[in-house]
Amino acid sequence: MAKTFDDDTLTKVSQLLSIAADETRLRILLCLSDGEKCVKMIQDLIGASQSLVSHQLAVLKNYKLVDSRREGNNVFYFLTDEHIFSILDAASEHVME
Repeated sequence: MAKTFDDDTLTKVSQLLSIAADETRLRILLCLSDGEKCVKMIQDLIGASQSLVSHQLAVLKNYKLVDSRREGNNVFYFLTDEHIFSILDAASEHVME
């Protein structure tokens, strides 16, 4: 039997997938999948401007996909839990089949 979701869960899953569907946000999530990084590191790794990276990190943080910690003048971002990596990993495996 197919898995069913209540309306609230369905809405949250839909929002999660639509947030991750943006290419820049997806690049950021993949970049963070191997550990925390500051904005400058993310910017350099994905080839995007500081303002774009900061804006997309704010969106991801708002949806609780990433969180941050401050160390001196630096803010480091990281995935909130291993489920996000698992979702990214499963999606990449699916498209490479």
